[in-house]
Amino acid sequence: MRIVSLLPSATEIVCALGLADMLAGVSHECDYPPDVVADLPRVTSSAIPHGLTSAEIDRVVSARLARGESLYLLDESLLAELQPDLVITQELCDVCAVSFADVCSLAARLPGNPRIVSLAPPNLEGIFNDVLTIAEAVGAPERGMRLNERLRQRLDRVRRAVAGQPRPGVVALEWLDPPFVGGHWVPEMIDLAGGRDLLGRAGERSFRVRWEDVIGAQPDVILLIPCGYSAEAAQQEWDRLPRPPGWFDIPAARAGRVYALDANGYCSRPAPRVVEGIEHLARLLHPTCFVQEGDER
Repeated sequence: MRIVSLLPSATEIVCALGLADMLAGVSHECDYPPDVVADLPRVTSSAIPHGLTSAEIDRVVSARLARGESLYLLDESLLAELQPDLVITQELCDVCAVSFADVCSLAARLPGNPRIVSLAPPNLEGIFNDVLTIAEAVGAPERGMRLNERLRQRLDRVRRAVAGQPRPGVVALEWLDPPFVGGHWVPEMIDLAGGRDLLGRAGERSFRVRWEDVIGAQPDVILLIPCGYSAEAAQQEWDRLPRPPGWFDIPAARAGRVYALDANGYCSRPAPRVVEGIEHLARLLHPTCFVQEGDER
């Protein structure tokens, strides 16, 4: 089977299932595992210029969506050349990947009538379901069940490690300028790691807030997880922004518990590495519960 993945998360799931050799092409955003995706053809590109600040990106994205324009470009000739049997796309977020409608329209013109599998996980359980969906689509359902079992075992170890601990209040910022709080599976990640999400809504989209809302929540911990950013890029963007009034009076700022995380690896992508993100977050929230390296695994 020849698979074209239009999603970084789908690419990661295919590889976690041990089926990387089936990948014939990926999106321009697919960067993990690096040794697998490095030489694969890229069938998408971004319509957003590089080098913009988060505020500039927000304005460009809002303007293009208001005009009904896609944020991504799909290379139809390359996709036809790759002759995929399966194309994996998504319906969760218009900002995250090529739209489902565009993919279906293009696929209908491709030779061989490839199957389209669309993913739309609203929460953590949805990510597990996507693992099973992809495994079944390639005829290897047992691989999906085994992978999910391993992931759930790791989550159980985190639950046991943080059980009975005080639960710090957390605000997770999925965008920094303007501020958006994380939704979908992010509040569940915080809960499983032993925290309390003060603003996010599990299973729902991220949404814009005011800095007054963040300050008023008085979080013990703030997570900087702007979608598409590495930890280093998130920290650089945060360092560039002015602090809002009242910032230095909140517990997180006073205690130095403002953490820039690798959103791509840990939070933004509905893929198996979200479990690694929960483990990492649990260590940040409850460091004394993980004294020995590997206790969370």
